[in-house]
Amino acid sequence: MNYNRFLVLFCCLSLSENVLAQLPPIFDQARAQTAQSEATVRRFLSPVKILWSTGSIARSDQLLKPGNGQADLSGKGVCSLKSGATDKPSLLLDFGKELHGGLQLVTGQWKVSKPITVRIRFGESASEAMADIEPKQNATNDHAIRDMTVQVPWLGKLEIGNTGFRFVRIDLVDPDTELLLKEVRAIFTFRDIPYTGSFRCSDTLLNKIWATGAYTVHLNMQDYLWDGIKRDRLVWVGDMHPEVSTINAVFGYNDVVPKSLDLARDITPLPGWMNGISTYSMWWILIQRDWYLHNGNLDYLKQQKTYLVGLLNQLIQKIDEKNSEKLDGTRFLDWPSSENAKGIHAGLQSMMVLSLDAGADLCRILNDPETARKCDAAVARLKQYVPDPNKSKQGAALLALSGLVPAQTANKDVLAVDGAQNFSTFYGYYMLQAKAKAGDYKGALANIRQFWGGMLALGATTFWEDFNLDWVKNAGRIDELVPEGKKDIHGDCGAYCYVGFRHSLAHGWASGPTPWLTEHVLGISVVEPGCKAIKVQPHLEDLTFAEGSFPTPYGVVKVKHTKRPNGTIQSDISGPKEVRIIR
Repeated sequence: MNYNRFLVLFCCLSLSENVLAQLPPIFDQARAQTAQSEATVRRFLSPVKILWSTGSIARSDQLLKPGNGQADLSGKGVCSLKSGATDKPSLLLDFGKELHGGLQLVTGQWKVSKPITVRIRFGESASEAMADIEPKQNATNDHAIRDMTVQVPWLGKLEIGNTGFRFVRIDLVDPDTELLLKEVRAIFTFRDIPYTGSFRCSDTLLNKIWATGAYTVHLNMQDYLWDGIKRDRLVWVGDMHPEVSTINAVFGYNDVVPKSLDLARDITPLPGWMNGISTYSMWWILIQRDWYLHNGNLDYLKQQKTYLVGLLNQLIQKIDEKNSEKLDGTRFLDWPSSENAKGIHAGLQSMMVLSLDAGADLCRILNDPETARKCDAAVARLKQYVPDPNKSKQGAALLALSGLVPAQTANKDVLAVDGAQNFSTFYGYYMLQAKAKAGDYKGALANIRQFWGGMLALGATTFWEDFNLDWVKNAGRIDELVPEGKKDIHGDCGAYCYVGFRHSLAHGWASGPTPWLTEHVLGISVVEPGCKAIKVQPHLEDLTFAEGSFPTPYGVVKVKHTKRPNGTIQSDISGPKEVRIIR
């Protein structure tokens, strides 16, 4: 077939069924439509800084300039890396903030038209990008390849990588070679969606914390709602709860949420537990309740009825004659509490109450009064037995939120002890929620500043899989090479499954302050499904003002709260006519 005939054929693909039937599968129309509907986009970003270099390198500052992704014959504006017999040049690039995606290298015209071998290392911290894969600090290629040796073409372009990173190290591997790099750009892959929710107040640290939580979740909104963009690129249902709370406060409806909830349901036939963890199936119920409350999509909720009712009946069977939970599967709240069996038991008892309460509400909406009655009866039984949290802030928070223990008691005896010590990135959200229920907004704001602000003080641009205030002592920043005598906060710290560099520095479950600040400082809470009624009750504490917006299915609600000299608050609120505002 000559070239002109091929063009005619290609232009007629959408018109001729006979032609379509003769083409190979790559031209299948349904598959092409699927490809066109992918949610993510790609943007190209140049590095903002060369953090380190060694060896013979010239014109490296050219790599900081915006590029066009096109090799050319001009020979202008190219960075030269020259190796000798044993000396090999390397450089470390900083792209300024955590990104999801890969790397594009555009090359120049060196003397011999053959590929050149380079080693590429991605890192969420500067020290991770400098690390080898070895056991000492646990740098890995788990879930996503961050350390690879590849060949780059002569006068061409190579795109590699699919991970979470901020830093990239490039090493010239071949000896006695000159590598010419016209451009090295990050391929930033993300959902191009507006931040319709917003938050701003008189404390710039809180503003940065709100935005960082929002951005952390945004990065994890990929094909599905992941928990981490470097490691744990999976749908972990419990981890989704704070993420979905953030999505509700920042983005409003996004199809990544029901898509991920449905995946978890479809790959977990009952009596299995989602992700093998009983609490994660219970978090699925709580997310369904919250998602319906914010979006009001009854048709979607009806699609969950069969599975939901089966799961609720399964949970009801997990109560013994002493009215105590007897859950099987992995007994897990979060990693920092995983060695406190009594604390976990208190948390599981509380999660049973929370999820069965939510299930009863959903069943009444779904016109299933019989299952709702069973759930109510089970909750009444569970409330007759109150476990000891054993000083676990995770367990105490859930006891307070479920009403098994007065929130003021849980806060005084456990949550408020030693400030943000023994907080965790995942369950910190529920600790903050319990403190709000106890009326301790001042203490919660102090915890946010100390704990999540502590990550920002170490150079974070996204919130981490875990963080421990004990790690901070004598620790270097993640955006610098660790100075002599300092601890590497990334490579030297971590625990459980996230020891050393395996530790994810962009984990969506750590975003809790974002929805918390919207709910309790801006004071916005949804009280009728589909945001048909919203209550606004701000708590400014030491702030002089707070303002922001909140997405609803009908448009954006805007609020501004200003503290008067006498301590009272002036509130200006506006929103769509379909949304009833309760003050």
